[in-house]
Amino acid sequence: MLFRVFLSADACRKGKNMGYTKRNLEELNVMDDFLMSAVASDGENGEDFCRLVLSVLLGRKIGRVHVTAQRTIPALTPKLRGIRMDVEVVEETENGETETQSVCNIYDLEPHNLPDMDLPKHNRFYQARIDSRYLKQGEREFSRLPNLYVITITPYDPFGKDYMVYTIYNRCREVPDMPYSDGVKQIFFNTKGTKGGSPEIRAMLDYFQESSEENAVGEVLEKIHQYVSQVKLLPEVREELMHLEDYIWYYQKEAKKETMLENIRLLLEDYGELPAAVKERLEAEKDPAVLTKWLKVAAKADSLAAFESAIQE
Repeated sequence: MLFRVFLSADACRKGKNMGYTKRNLEELNVMDDFLMSAVASDGENGEDFCRLVLSVLLGRKIGRVHVTAQRTIPALTPKLRGIRMDVEVVEETENGETETQSVCNIYDLEPHNLPDMDLPKHNRFYQARIDSRYLKQGEREFSRLPNLYVITITPYDPFGKDYMVYTIYNRCREVPDMPYSDGVKQIFFNTKGTKGGSPEIRAMLDYFQESSEENAVGEVLEKIHQYVSQVKLLPEVREELMHLEDYIWYYQKEAKKETMLENIRLLLEDYGELPAAVKERLEAEKDPAVLTKWLKVAAKADSLAAFESAIQE
């Protein structure tokens, strides 16, 4: 099994807001993007896991698939932003072709746990970057562009209408029943929703939110739970989680330090620019207790000289 975890945006925000607490692998649910990526990238069962999940969420049979977890699509230039897809699933066409050989289905499977993101525009950007890979320079046959499903799963209601599923696609305002087949659908699954959906989707979302044996109801979820349980036993997955926890811990520490340094600067800015030696001393200090002490000194100091003298003691 080849699996490499990257520090996710969710993990970074958890670290920055200081609300993150360590969890062991047994406590993780499929809604956690680490576990989702780990199961999806499992060489033995990852493809079947994704195929089963998609077949339930979309209510139709899914053919043979190829899966890439943590798919990175770089920016077009160094000054622009790239993306990292949690799980990319490419479905073969009936004749076994993939990618640009013929129209096929691309699924971007993304759990989002924090409700502080503009998801519609986030998905718009992801759609643009994903589509940009599938036509070569000079290609004029736009019908070869694959169908794209951007699938977002949230433990909160992104639109506040209490639906289990929100399906978004383009339509003509003047002629609503006129087909407009651009091949793009954005589907939001709300684990807390009570309207719409199906019993199968309800069971799947319950399992995503609480990935326990008790919630593995029915043949499909029993098989999915088997795959999840097997991945949790893999030493390499446990090791990657430990690395991720270390990243988050480091991010928390650095974010706290930067916040205190910024507050010290704000308290002293009325007295002029900090001398280079003071800046270097502040940046070099690693002990949060010392930085906290210096923050209190800055609040009481009546000059830069007084502050510099105090931190030299």
